[in-house]
Amino acid sequence: MSQIALVGAVELGLVYALVALGVYLSFRALDFPDLTVDGSFPLGAAVAATMIVSGFDPWLATFVAIVAGALAGFATAFVSVRFGVLHLLASILTMIALFSVNLRIMGRPNVALLTQETVLTPFLDLGLDDLWVRPLFLAVIVLVALIGLAWFLRSETGLAMRATGANPRMARAQGVRVGAQVIAGVMLSNALVSLAGALFAQTNGFADVTSGVGTIVVGLAAVIVGETVMPSRRLWVALVSCIVGAVIYRLAVQLALSADFLGLQASDLNLATALLVLVALVLPKLRGRALGRTLGRRAGA
Repeated sequence: MSQIALVGAVELGLVYALVALGVYLSFRALDFPDLTVDGSFPLGAAVAATMIVSGFDPWLATFVAIVAGALAGFATAFVSVRFGVLHLLASILTMIALFSVNLRIMGRPNVALLTQETVLTPFLDLGLDDLWVRPLFLAVIVLVALIGLAWFLRSETGLAMRATGANPRMARAQGVRVGAQVIAGVMLSNALVSLAGALFAQTNGFADVTSGVGTIVVGLAAVIVGETVMPSRRLWVALVSCIVGAVIYRLAVQLALSADFLGLQASDLNLATALLVLVALVLPKLRGRALGRTLGRRAGA
């Protein structure tokens, strides 16, 4: 693997680390399977790219993209909570609707940003190697998101949200507004995913309406790989493992695609993703079975 491919994999892993944090919040903290992320990721890219091309400040465009993602999450959670629609179905409906919304926003399937100023532009003149500017910038953004999310989940509101995901009946008995917590959590989750989409568009120089395909799989893969590598019940470790898992996932995929003896091509990306997720799911179970057999033999002896 070349240095450019390595740095590119880390860069993309940091972008998807934000997706992994959002997926962790919805799937793990709230126990709300949410497929909206396949639509909110390109939504963030579409909003940011369209505003930047229209002459708006890149930071303002990124902020509006975050708000747009939160509104997408609100649509999913509101339909599920208010009307009792199954969360998976509600998120699928929102995801499908967002495909048309993204096309409406961009006016065409893709928008190029190669000649436009982005949030990265001021940092490219600092004298650093352009190869390292993007991953360093993304690392700072991910660190800020990590600290902010950890602080929030440890706050009174965050604890109520986690209680809602762990046991909604008990949380409701303790006076927690379960519906409001679900809506707020899904909004925050999709806001993080939309931020990832906005940064993806600006670091890669384009926004495409199909860029969100498989985002939920990538986010789940990052969470699962991270939990496999860093198993822990502590909140900080769980959040850090999402970031580590996202980077490891992208490195593993890039390594698989770069290994000539495997014979994989760029078109085999989904295959490599599926196999990696499968390995991450199976390994802990195999490890647990092996440990159980060892303990059984010792007890029998």
